[in-house]
Amino acid sequence: MNAPVSSGPCVVVAGGGTAGHIEPALALADAVMRLRPDARVVALGTERGLESKLVPARGYPLEMIPPVPMPRKPSPDLLKLPLKVRDAIRQTRAVFDRVGADVVVGFGGYVSLPAYLAARGRLPIVVHEANARAGLANKVGAKFATKVAAAVPDSGLPDAQVIGIPLRESITSMDRAALRAQARQFFGLHPTAPTLFVSGGSQGARTLNTAVSGAARALADAGIGVLHAHGPRNSLVVQEINGAPPYVALPYVERMDLAYAAADLFLCRSGAMTVAEVSAVGLPAVFVPLPHGNGEQSLNAKPVVEAGGGLMISDEELTSQRVVDEVLPLVQDRSRLAVMSNATRNSGHRVAADVLARMVLEVVKK
Repeated sequence: MNAPVSSGPCVVVAGGGTAGHIEPALALADAVMRLRPDARVVALGTERGLESKLVPARGYPLEMIPPVPMPRKPSPDLLKLPLKVRDAIRQTRAVFDRVGADVVVGFGGYVSLPAYLAARGRLPIVVHEANARAGLANKVGAKFATKVAAAVPDSGLPDAQVIGIPLRESITSMDRAALRAQARQFFGLHPTAPTLFVSGGSQGARTLNTAVSGAARALADAGIGVLHAHGPRNSLVVQEINGAPPYVALPYVERMDLAYAAADLFLCRSGAMTVAEVSAVGLPAVFVPLPHGNGEQSLNAKPVVEAGGGLMISDEELTSQRVVDEVLPLVQDRSRLAVMSNATRNSGHRVAADVLARMVLEVVKK
């Protein structure tokens, strides 16, 4: 099949799996289209990731390839890995040929690895690392990339240009105060009550769910409203208290921009994308880093916490009592939240999407 006819470049983005990989890829896609309206952007993904929902919703074509997850320990799956990688590379190259790819931009994760290997020696590669510590896929891709970008210094990728994390325009241009009334109405929240937003990421987090729902009565008695994204695989039942601001529990929040506008304080994990977005919009946060992995979530949040824009509580220390003792009074302290908001906003990167888009288009031009 011949590639679609277009006068502009075809940019293939690989960033499937979690929202932390997908959202920067889509922010880049939007920035490329702003700079080159004649361009085409095609996303790579797998059936198992959130990209099957998020990418089409943003208006971009999605090409499916087989996932190649790395086994965490020796198992029969490890013996099958070379065949899986070979098949994924073959199918990915077929996608590149079909869409007429000019450049591949990877954001890490199990979609990026086959994309890097398929493009090696055939197409220019640009790598973006969002986390404070680079993952395996991006370490591999960086070895033969034309350009490497990172959100923060010392990510583990040599010669990386530090640009921040690409964010969508609805986040970088947001006026939280102007959107607040609309946002509170959208979610069914109290129009004026202090409001806590809780989210453990796209899949939710049991620790956050248990701690905050267990403090629901105390929050209600204090006149605090809650917007709680508990994750699609979890359920949350919280008793409504007559006369108290609503405790709104949802499996997933699709309008994160409105959630940020509705909230006075965010209790959340500290994935790189989450930290970047709250920094851009100036939303004070209490970060609860994921206790697994190589500690990158603590490193992601550290600059914001040190700047005075957030607090950090370890996963094992987050209990309902800790929510009552520390989070509850903070939601009510408007003057302290205002100081934190200014500190948070000053630590963010607002132009990363455009910087990365120019980098990608310059690679194509060369």
